[in-house]
Amino acid sequence: MTLDMKRPVDMREVIARIVDDSAWLPFKPDYGPGTVCGHARIEGHAVGFITNNGPIDPAGATKAAQFIQLCNQSGTPIVFLQNTTGFIVGRASEEAGMIKHGSKMIQALSNSIVPQVTIYCGSSFGAGNFGMCGRGFHPRFCFSWPNARTAVMGGEQAAMTLEIVARQQAARKGTAVDEAQLAAQNAEIVANFERQASAFVTSGLLLDDGVIDPRDTRAVLAFVLATAREANRREPRAVQFGVARL
Repeated sequence: MTLDMKRPVDMREVIARIVDDSAWLPFKPDYGPGTVCGHARIEGHAVGFITNNGPIDPAGATKAAQFIQLCNQSGTPIVFLQNTTGFIVGRASEEAGMIKHGSKMIQALSNSIVPQVTIYCGSSFGAGNFGMCGRGFHPRFCFSWPNARTAVMGGEQAAMTLEIVARQQAARKGTAVDEAQLAAQNAEIVANFERQASAFVTSGLLLDDGVIDPRDTRAVLAFVLATAREANRREPRAVQFGVARL
């Protein structure tokens, strides 16, 4: 069966298959429902989850920002399960303050000090890659599922954008559009984007710490959470004493 990135996957079901007893507590489930946040445990380790069921909208960004702050207050590690086409675009979302609310999420993420682990589960397009703690935000660990796709945008969106430009240029010049050439160009763009967005290509560019089997996600998360906890215990403490010969 061909992988269809347009086919939605309910990430709440993914969380239920990773956490202890399939039990987790959603955070504000009816507010910005496209962004999913919640608390759970993995082999006893308390953890917060942030993931997506679609693009990140103003309400979802605000909810994620508050959730990140709360996890930092309680010292709870955060697991980001990336599955988004990015921050939502369009006049309505811009008028609703998408830039302002999105910046709150980025600000919270930039100042977060708890251990953070990122897994690319599906699409990871555009600024959504950064907003969901991509490699640029230096998570403690970062892994990909084989089906993950990371790119500035989807191949079809890129081809459509360039097609619109080509048609507008032809209209200004008063010339006819070569439909066959345009179709060939679109196919080449889509193929190029799909190849470069592959998890194995991006992993080869060190944009993650490796590709993992989705069935091993729980075991991998349990191991890295234990590693992060041990690292925090071994962190040197600042010396508060005056200088003395002992």
